[in-house]
Amino acid sequence: MPLHGSESEDGDSCVDPDGGGYLPCSASGLGSERLTVVVEHTSFTEEKMVLVRGCEYFQALYRSGMRECRQQEIHLRGLPARGFCLVLEVLRGEVPVLDGDIIVEAIQCAAFLQVSPLTKYLIDRIDSDNCLLMFHTAATFGLWDLYHAAALFVRNMYADLEVEVRKNLPSELISFVESLTPSVFMAVGAHVTCDVHETVHAASRTVCYLDETGNHWKTLTDLPLDASTLMAGVTVLDNKLYIVGGVCGVQKQVVDSCFCYSVENNSWSKMAGPSQPRFNLSLVGLDSRLYAIGGECERTVMSSVETYHLDSGRWTFAAHLPRPAAGAACTKAMGRLFVCLWRPMETTEIYEYVLGKDQWRLVTSLIRHQSYGHCLVGHRDDLYVMRNGPSDDFLRCRMDCYNLGTGQWTSLPGHYANSKGSLFTAVVRGDSVFTLNRTMTLEYTVDGRTWKPRRQMKGFPRSGSVWTFLLQLPECIKDRDR
Repeated sequence: MPLHGSESEDGDSCVDPDGGGYLPCSASGLGSERLTVVVEHTSFTEEKMVLVRGCEYFQALYRSGMRECRQQEIHLRGLPARGFCLVLEVLRGEVPVLDGDIIVEAIQCAAFLQVSPLTKYLIDRIDSDNCLLMFHTAATFGLWDLYHAAALFVRNMYADLEVEVRKNLPSELISFVESLTPSVFMAVGAHVTCDVHETVHAASRTVCYLDETGNHWKTLTDLPLDASTLMAGVTVLDNKLYIVGGVCGVQKQVVDSCFCYSVENNSWSKMAGPSQPRFNLSLVGLDSRLYAIGGECERTVMSSVETYHLDSGRWTFAAHLPRPAAGAACTKAMGRLFVCLWRPMETTEIYEYVLGKDQWRLVTSLIRHQSYGHCLVGHRDDLYVMRNGPSDDFLRCRMDCYNLGTGQWTSLPGHYANSKGSLFTAVVRGDSVFTLNRTMTLEYTVDGRTWKPRRQMKGFPRSGSVWTFLLQLPECIKDRDR
């Protein structure tokens, strides 16, 4: 992206003594200095540090030694003003609304200016209404992270989108989508570590996936002998399965070892455990981090939270929960992390973890007589709280929806459960929600804010607690099981 008049000047540039090229002019003193950027005859004024922190283009500019790094106004050519306005809104931490036209302009700016926060913002907002536009536009401008994320979303919804895909996308993009393997519905039951006389298969210690075509469950992998999923934290991040904590023995001894399963290598590896041993925790993966939330240890319910950084392989403590919680319902929505806490006897509170501020923020409260939220699911900008009915109808599952945009609650009509009993687990794939118990797997279609039963498949034949999630399996694994 050319600058208006991009000659360099001699004498004023600052050379990086470590060999990194030119440092930003007055790099340590940018502070609250402001820069005016002119795009399509529209002037935008913003703090230089806001631009430098989130945009590789401006990082390079202030390392270049060019004249513009000392100017108070620069001109960007060939970019749309509305797209650049959205860049600034995202860099400021705002939550702009996306529509068709602005999506194209936002992708153009994200690609040319290399604005990684905007790319992430777009990825977090892929849905069935915009996925084809995101995919095609990202391919046009070479925004490859968005390109791959949108392609996988399309692949996961191919049964619903195939006609539209073939009508609107060029052949090379269709071929790429069809070359991908869709994410599959996975489950693992609650199992303790094996003793020396027990084999893996004898204990049915298996991670399974649902073959939707054949309508039966297949084994993906066996749990390691010293792994426990009983009261453990289980989650998926970057297509890898993580198991943290858990207990073994009648005394509920905390399992020290934690495990990661790589689908690509079809192998397990051990990883460091949290600094505070814990079980009955909630585990969530988001933005290259695992969050171990609450849990128990030595008969004490905890409010502490730890994050595991995939890059460094280290656990660090984060802000405590507002109050102790074990087995709290958690979910992700729009790239944000939410936890559902219950206050006896009638109040369910939803908190968001604000990463940039390392704090928990109360989002909303739901008051229902003698009920609590025991499952939390995010779809688009909606949070769905599944809860038991009042005490005289405890096994009937009710659902309420909270919209992050409007801040409004809506009660969904009817009951939501698999056969007789409440809905304790649910996984979103595209516009579908998969739930299961021992008797059936039930897929719902999310239509507006209504869940409509779509199809019924075989249940997961395990007793006790079950963890469900999605993984994208290589074709070689599926071929192995055919």
